Amino acid sequence: MSISERASLYARLQAGLAELGLAPGADACERLLDYLELLARWNTTYNLTAVRGPVEMVTRHLLDSLAVAKLVRGDSLADLGTGAGLPGIPLAILAPERRHVLIDSNGKKVRFLREAVRTLALSNVRVEQCRVEDARGQFDCITARAFATLGEMLKLGGHLLAPDGIWIALKGQLSKDEILGVPPGFVVAEVKALHVPGLGAARQAAIIKRTNTQERAA
Repeated sequence: MSISERASLYARLQAGLAELGLAPGADACERLLDYLELLARWNTTYNLTAVRGPVEMVTRHLLDSLAVAKLVRGDSLADLGTGAGLPGIPLAILAPERRHVLIDSNGKKVRFLREAVRTLALSNVRVEQCRVEDARGQFDCITARAFATLGEMLKLGGHLLAPDGIWIALKGQLSKDEILGVPPGFVVAEVKALHVPGLGAARQAAIIKRTNTQERAA
């Protein structure tokens, strides 16, 4: 990536972040672009994402991920089915004080994630290669970028949500049937429309909570 290309992407990223009401420092913006550059480089060999162009990556990967940054809360976050680290790595770059765990079962994606954590010196990120249902621990916040229906996601990973935690499911348009299909013990507390700068497609975040805050995984 040339200096002029990076400068153009930096300006685009900063404009998008401002539109989202986010104001990370220059170091965080540079790290976000370092992540994007690493992803683009690995993508030529490992086919980690269908999005190829750097400009489109800024919109569809960075800004799409960070559109939920203001919804995240707590000291720990698990990103389930994280793939190439979305939204987990952008969120971790913006919040170095929070502990992030990236969970995926795909070996080539996990190799990329570990290289990204090492290259970007993300001391607040741990990568786990396992299926969601086999993951352990409890987290204040869980993110999942539409790898299944709400009901299926919660059946696989609901045990990871802390009693007072929130699950943020990033989706396109949610149907009433999908909202009503969450398993017992959980409720969709809110559905928030997300505006992703430069993206001409609908995005929603379903905020899911436990119905019994005393419930804990066995």
